[in-house]
Amino acid sequence: MHTLRAPGGCPWDAEQTHASLKPYVVEEAHELCDAIDSGNDSALADELGDVLLQVVFHAELAAERQAFAVEDVIDRLSAKLVRRHPHVFAGASVATSAEVLANWSKIKRQERGAEGAAGEENREAARTSALDGVPRTMPALLRAHRLGERAAAVGFDWKDAAGVRDKVREELDEMIAAESDAAPERVLEEIGDALFTLASYARHRGANAEMLLQAALDRFQQRFDRMEEDLAAEGLRVDGLDDARLEQAWQRAKRR
Repeated sequence: MHTLRAPGGCPWDAEQTHASLKPYVVEEAHELCDAIDSGNDSALADELGDVLLQVVFHAELAAERQAFAVEDVIDRLSAKLVRRHPHVFAGASVATSAEVLANWSKIKRQERGAEGAAGEENREAARTSALDGVPRTMPALLRAHRLGERAAAVGFDWKDAAGVRDKVREELDEMIAAESDAAPERVLEEIGDALFTLASYARHRGANAEMLLQAALDRFQQRFDRMEEDLAAEGLRVDGLDDARLEQAWQRAKRR
């Protein structure tokens, strides 16, 4: 990467900045997830390399500014792993994965508090939230999952999945009530609340709403493709068919 960025190297690489590379970081992460889902180890190795390239690229940009080098990135990561695993490196005791996550969150909050206090004389300015650190640019359902985890780590959560399920019903009732009140803005707010609560219900069931929706979208696309194939075999298309015929074709695709 140093050679690519140097004079006589690659013009495209030489033009890049931290900001210009942001879309590629996201894209490579999604391609890595696709490789994991495919079960193809060769594709997985390729995509891990592409993700690593993003790390190396950003570190090279920082080194050019004399901010830090890739060795600093690795050293910080190693120190963080040791610091956040006291049950492995410092004699602390945990019994379950849930305790590990709760301890991890507690340590992160302490780290953020120390960082804030180090740079601020005013104690109020040094205060941090338990929800800090969840990127707003995350996919919304994944962000809902992470925010729910952060809140749960400090005791702000339903006691069990049944409590969340009741809340889902409550949110749906409020959405319907907003429709009957002819309040379009409130309907949209209630839809958002219902989605957030569904994400919390998935979390309490040990699942991630983002992954569940991705799986549901995959099923929908597969079934829709099958429906199109079935109809094409009869010389028909999806557009132009009445609702009853479409429902019949859809149910047949689901059975397949």
